[in-house]
Amino acid sequence: MSEQDWLVVVNDEDQYSIWAAGSPLPAGWHATGFRGEREACLAHVDEVWTDMRPRSLRAAE
Repeated sequence: MSEQDWLVVVNDEDQYSIWAAGSPLPAGWHATGFRGEREACLAHVDEVWTDMRPRSLRAAE
């Protein structure tokens, strides 16, 4: 079984996820530019997504 590349994706609420490279992105999500093996992408998300509250909730404060 070959390793699949993954993309780190983010939506308009600054929520992060990973998505299989080569698959169409769901509406409202775009690639951040980080691509790699699944574990590397998950580690990147852990590093950059430090406030899990949606952007709209953070802005309401």
